[in-house]
Amino acid sequence: MRYAQAGGYTPQEQAARERVRLEAAERFGRGETTAGIARALRVSDRLVGRWRRAWESGGVQALLFRGPVSVERLSAGQWARLEAELQRGPLAHGFEDDQRWTLKRVKLLIGRMFHVGYTVQGVWKLLRRHGWSCQVPVRRALERDEAAVEVWKEQVWPQVKEWRRTWVPTSASRTRQDRP
Repeated sequence: MRYAQAGGYTPQEQAARERVRLEAAERFGRGETTAGIARALRVSDRLVGRWRRAWESGGVQALLFRGPVSVERLSAGQWARLEAELQRGPLAHGFEDDQRWTLKRVKLLIGRMFHVGYTVQGVWKLLRRHGWSCQVPVRRALERDEAAVEVWKEQVWPQVKEWRRTWVPTSASRTRQDRP
């Protein structure tokens, strides 16, 4: 089992990571070497060394999961208020040029509403953590005529489109020609 290096784990992934650390603790107790444990668990020597130091100073308890590293700066009530404001749209908050919630705008809104500072990356992580995704607007001309587009797709495009040849066995040799 490979020990993942990046953050943002599901509860199942976190439980799997903890099992690997606890297996390492059992091996420490049996007196196995750091290199041998790292090889067996498919992790780096350096990581096993860090676990060993934690185990020596705090025992198995030091290797247990202690919760997420990042602390949510918005309470559940604040998040509910923020979500309601995001649903109202950017125009309701004075962003008149277009109707998109950019990360900078959400950051400004959080600062105005709760006096809490987030980085742009922090806002992205906050939104992702709560099930929001990046929305990219469809850029279409205001003058676009959908009926004309459909006519073009159905009538003009099939005439213009180059048809692909079907597969026919051929020879790759330069000197030999295929004979019927």
